[in-house]
Amino acid sequence: MEYTDSEMMIVCSARALAGERVVFVGVGLPNIACNLARHTVSPNLELVYESGVFGARPARLPLSIGDPSLVSGAASVCSMADLFMNYLLGGRIEVAFLGAAQIDRYGNINTTVIGDYHHPQIRLPGSGGACEIAIHARKVYVIVRLSRRTFVERVGFVTSPGHLSGEPGQRAALDMPGLGPQLVVTDKAVFRFDRSTGEMMLSSLHPGVTPETVQAEVGWPLAVAPDLETTLPPTEQELRLIRQELDPGQLYSR
Repeated sequence: MEYTDSEMMIVCSARALAGERVVFVGVGLPNIACNLARHTVSPNLELVYESGVFGARPARLPLSIGDPSLVSGAASVCSMADLFMNYLLGGRIEVAFLGAAQIDRYGNINTTVIGDYHHPQIRLPGSGGACEIAIHARKVYVIVRLSRRTFVERVGFVTSPGHLSGEPGQRAALDMPGLGPQLVVTDKAVFRFDRSTGEMMLSSLHPGVTPETVQAEVGWPLAVAPDLETTLPPTEQELRLIRQELDPGQLYSR
Protein backbone atom coordinates (compact mmCIF):
# COMPACT_ATOMS: atom_id res chain seq x y z
CA MET A 1 0.00 0.00 0.00
CA GLU A 2 1.12 3.54 -0.66
CA TYR A 3 1.78 5.75 2.34
CA THR A 4 2.92 9.29 3.08
CA ASP A 5 6.15 10.35 4.76
CA SER A 6 4.13 11.44 7.78
CA GLU A 7 2.47 8.04 8.04
CA MET A 8 5.88 6.38 7.98
CA MET A 9 7.08 8.64 10.81
CA ILE A 10 3.96 7.88 12.84
CA VAL A 11 4.33 4.13 12.37
CA CYS A 12 8.06 4.09 13.21
CA SER A 13 7.43 6.08 16.38
CA ALA A 14 4.54 3.86 17.42
CA ARG A 15 6.55 0.66 16.93
CA ALA A 16 9.36 2.07 19.08
CA LEU A 17 6.92 2.19 22.01
CA ALA A 18 6.52 -1.59 22.15
CA GLY A 19 6.79 -2.69 25.77
CA GLU A 20 6.73 0.85 27.19
CA ARG A 21 4.27 1.78 29.93
CA VAL A 22 4.19 5.60 30.39
CA VAL A 23 4.78 8.13 27.61
CA PHE A 24 4.76 11.92 27.66
CA VAL A 25 2.86 12.94 24.54
CA GLY A 26 3.17 16.05 22.38
CA VAL A 27 0.69 17.36 19.84
CA GLY A 28 0.87 16.53 16.14
CA LEU A 29 2.65 13.40 14.91
CA PRO A 30 3.67 12.16 18.40
CA ASN A 31 0.02 12.36 19.43
CA ILE A 32 -1.08 10.04 16.63
CA ALA A 33 1.96 7.77 17.11
CA CYS A 34 1.26 7.23 20.81
CA ASN A 35 -2.42 6.53 20.20
CA LEU A 36 -1.46 4.12 17.39
CA ALA A 37 0.89 2.31 19.78
CA ARG A 38 -1.97 1.96 22.26
CA HIS A 39 -4.03 0.29 19.52
CA THR A 40 -1.19 -2.03 18.41
CA VAL A 41 2.09 -2.74 20.20
CA SER A 42 1.36 -1.30 23.68
CA PRO A 43 -2.32 -1.67 24.65
CA ASN A 44 -1.58 -0.74 28.27
CA LEU A 45 0.33 2.43 27.38
CA GLU A 46 -0.49 5.38 29.65
CA LEU A 47 -0.60 8.68 27.76
CA VAL A 48 0.52 11.74 29.73
CA TYR A 49 -0.19 15.26 28.48
CA GLU A 50 1.57 18.41 29.67
CA SER A 51 -1.69 20.11 30.61
CA GLY A 52 -2.10 17.75 33.59
CA VAL A 53 -3.74 14.62 32.18
CA PHE A 54 -2.47 11.13 33.02
CA GLY A 55 -3.78 7.97 31.40
CA ALA A 56 -5.70 9.78 28.65
CA ARG A 57 -8.07 7.79 26.45
CA PRO A 58 -9.06 10.34 23.81
CA ALA A 59 -12.07 9.33 21.72
CA ARG A 60 -10.84 11.53 18.87
CA LEU A 61 -7.57 13.16 17.84
CA PRO A 62 -6.83 15.96 20.34
CA LEU A 63 -6.10 19.26 18.65
CA SER A 64 -3.92 20.54 21.51
CA ILE A 65 -2.77 19.61 25.01
CA GLY A 66 -5.78 21.56 26.31
CA ASP A 67 -8.36 19.71 24.22
CA PRO A 68 -11.33 18.58 26.39
CA SER A 69 -11.25 15.14 24.71
CA LEU A 70 -8.20 14.31 26.83
CA VAL A 71 -10.15 14.46 30.08
CA SER A 72 -12.90 11.93 29.34
CA GLY A 73 -11.82 8.52 30.58
CA ALA A 74 -8.45 9.73 31.89
CA ALA A 75 -7.00 8.03 34.97
CA SER A 76 -6.11 11.37 36.58
CA VAL A 77 -6.44 15.09 35.94
CA CYS A 78 -4.24 17.44 37.97
CA SER A 79 -2.46 20.78 37.72
CA MET A 80 0.48 21.15 35.37
CA ALA A 81 2.71 21.78 38.40
CA ASP A 82 1.60 18.52 40.03
CA LEU A 83 2.13 16.60 36.80
CA PHE A 84 5.69 17.83 36.39
CA MET A 85 6.60 17.45 40.06
CA ASN A 86 4.99 14.09 40.82
CA TYR A 87 5.29 12.29 37.50
CA LEU A 88 8.16 13.82 35.50
CA LEU A 89 10.53 14.88 38.29
CA GLY A 90 9.41 11.82 40.22
CA GLY A 91 10.98 9.62 37.53
CA ARG A 92 7.72 8.05 36.36
CA ILE A 93 7.92 9.05 32.68
CA GLU A 94 9.52 6.23 30.68
CA VAL A 95 9.50 7.87 27.25
CA ALA A 96 8.89 11.43 26.12
CA PHE A 97 8.51 12.77 22.58
CA LEU A 98 10.11 16.06 21.58
CA GLY A 99 10.35 18.06 18.36
CA ALA A 100 13.21 20.29 17.25
CA ALA A 101 13.96 23.34 15.16
CA GLN A 102 17.60 22.22 15.30
CA ILE A 103 19.22 19.04 16.57
CA ASP A 104 22.94 18.29 16.59
CA ARG A 105 25.09 15.17 16.43
CA TYR A 106 24.75 14.61 20.19
CA GLY A 107 20.99 15.07 20.31
CA ASN A 108 21.00 18.57 21.82
CA ILE A 109 17.85 20.43 20.75
CA ASN A 110 17.32 24.09 19.95
CA THR A 111 13.82 25.58 19.97
CA THR A 112 14.84 29.03 21.25
CA VAL A 113 16.72 31.14 18.71
CA ILE A 114 18.56 30.94 15.39
CA GLY A 115 21.59 33.21 15.29
CA ASP A 116 22.84 35.50 18.03
CA TYR A 117 20.57 35.36 21.07
CA HIS A 118 20.35 39.15 21.43
CA HIS A 119 20.07 39.83 17.69
CA PRO A 120 18.48 36.67 16.30
CA GLN A 121 17.72 35.77 12.71
CA ILE A 122 14.69 33.86 14.01
CA ARG A 123 13.14 33.90 17.48
CA LEU A 124 11.56 30.49 18.19
CA PRO A 125 8.85 29.52 20.72
CA GLY A 126 11.32 28.45 23.41
CA SER A 127 11.30 25.53 25.81
CA GLY A 128 7.89 25.26 27.42
CA GLY A 129 8.42 22.08 29.42
CA ALA A 130 10.86 20.54 26.94
CA CYS A 131 14.03 21.27 28.92
CA GLU A 132 12.68 19.55 32.05
CA ILE A 133 11.38 16.68 29.93
CA ALA A 134 14.79 16.21 28.27
CA ILE A 135 16.46 16.11 31.67
CA HIS A 136 14.06 13.90 33.63
CA ALA A 137 12.35 11.48 31.22
CA ARG A 138 14.09 8.13 31.25
CA LYS A 139 14.28 8.14 27.44
CA VAL A 140 13.65 10.86 24.86
CA TYR A 141 12.43 10.16 21.33
CA VAL A 142 12.63 12.96 18.77
CA ILE A 143 10.36 13.14 15.74
CA VAL A 144 11.39 15.67 13.08
CA ARG A 145 11.75 15.88 9.30
CA LEU A 146 15.22 15.40 7.87
CA SER A 147 16.75 18.65 6.69
CA ARG A 148 20.26 20.13 6.66
CA ARG A 149 18.75 23.26 8.21
CA THR A 150 17.56 21.15 11.15
CA PHE A 151 20.38 18.59 11.51
CA VAL A 152 23.30 20.87 12.32
CA GLU A 153 26.71 19.89 13.68
CA ARG A 154 26.24 22.08 16.74
CA VAL A 155 23.08 23.88 17.82
CA GLY A 156 23.38 27.61 18.40
CA PHE A 157 21.40 27.39 21.65
CA VAL A 158 20.81 24.33 23.82
CA THR A 159 17.15 24.50 24.81
CA SER A 160 16.83 20.81 25.70
CA PRO A 161 20.05 18.96 26.57
CA GLY A 162 20.90 15.74 24.82
CA HIS A 163 24.26 14.06 25.30
CA LEU A 164 25.92 17.50 25.55
CA SER A 165 29.43 17.18 24.02
CA GLY A 166 29.32 13.38 23.98
CA GLU A 167 31.76 12.80 26.83
CA PRO A 168 30.68 9.92 29.09
CA GLY A 169 29.22 10.94 32.43
CA GLN A 170 28.41 14.54 31.54
CA ARG A 171 24.68 14.20 32.16
CA ALA A 172 25.21 12.42 35.46
CA ALA A 173 27.71 15.07 36.57
CA LEU A 174 24.99 17.68 36.07
CA ASP A 175 22.43 15.59 38.00
CA MET A 176 20.39 14.77 34.92
CA PRO A 177 18.66 11.49 35.81
CA GLY A 178 17.30 10.63 32.36
CA LEU A 179 19.27 8.75 29.72
CA GLY A 180 18.75 11.51 27.14
CA PRO A 181 17.78 11.02 23.49
CA GLN A 182 17.69 7.43 22.32
CA LEU A 183 15.85 7.64 19.00
CA VAL A 184 15.30 10.18 16.21
CA VAL A 185 12.56 9.41 13.69
CA THR A 186 12.53 11.29 10.39
CA ASP A 187 10.80 11.04 7.03
CA LYS A 188 13.88 9.38 5.47
CA ALA A 189 15.51 7.33 8.18
CA VAL A 190 15.73 6.42 11.85
CA PHE A 191 18.71 7.32 14.04
CA ARG A 192 19.90 5.95 17.35
CA PHE A 193 22.79 7.00 19.59
CA ASP A 194 26.12 5.33 20.28
CA ARG A 195 26.21 4.51 24.00
CA SER A 196 29.94 5.17 24.34
CA THR A 197 30.18 8.44 22.39
CA GLY A 198 26.63 9.84 22.63
CA GLU A 199 26.75 10.48 18.89
CA MET A 200 23.78 10.07 16.59
CA MET A 201 24.14 7.27 14.07
CA LEU A 202 22.09 6.09 11.13
CA SER A 203 20.18 2.98 12.22
CA SER A 204 17.51 2.32 9.59
CA LEU A 205 16.76 3.59 6.09
CA HIS A 206 13.19 3.91 4.88
CA PRO A 207 12.44 1.98 1.66
CA GLY A 208 14.08 3.55 -1.40
CA VAL A 209 16.36 5.88 0.59
CA THR A 210 20.15 5.63 0.32
CA PRO A 211 22.81 6.57 2.91
CA GLU A 212 24.00 9.28 0.52
CA THR A 213 20.54 10.86 0.47
CA VAL A 214 20.53 11.02 4.27
CA GLN A 215 24.08 12.32 4.51
CA ALA A 216 23.24 15.17 2.14
CA GLU A 217 20.73 16.47 4.72
CA VAL A 218 22.99 16.15 7.77
CA GLY A 219 25.54 18.79 8.72
CA TRP A 220 28.32 16.47 9.93
CA PRO A 221 29.97 13.21 8.78
CA LEU A 222 27.33 10.74 9.79
CA ALA A 223 28.14 7.56 11.70
CA VAL A 224 26.38 4.45 10.39
CA ALA A 225 25.36 1.49 12.54
CA PRO A 226 27.15 -1.75 11.58
CA ASP A 227 23.78 -3.48 11.38
CA LEU A 228 22.06 -0.84 9.23
CA GLU A 229 18.50 -1.94 8.52
CA THR A 230 15.71 -1.12 6.08
CA THR A 231 12.56 0.11 7.79
CA LEU A 232 9.56 -2.13 7.35
CA PRO A 233 6.79 -0.19 5.57
CA PRO A 234 3.47 0.46 7.33
CA THR A 235 1.07 -2.47 7.41
CA GLU A 236 -2.48 -2.37 6.15
CA GLN A 237 -3.76 -2.41 9.73
CA GLU A 238 -1.53 0.48 10.81
CA LEU A 239 -2.65 2.59 7.86
CA ARG A 240 -6.30 1.76 8.47
CA LEU A 241 -6.04 2.88 12.09
CA ILE A 242 -4.34 6.14 11.13
CA ARG A 243 -6.68 6.96 8.25
CA GLN A 244 -10.01 5.80 9.65
CA GLU A 245 -9.73 6.18 13.42
CA LEU A 246 -6.86 8.41 14.51
CA ASP A 247 -6.61 11.09 11.81
CA PRO A 248 -9.51 10.65 9.36
CA GLY A 249 -9.27 14.29 8.29
CA GLN A 250 -5.53 13.88 7.55
CA LEU A 251 -4.75 16.91 9.68
CA TYR A 252 -1.24 15.65 10.43
CA SER A 253 -0.73 12.44 8.44
CA ARG A 254 -1.11 13.70 4.87
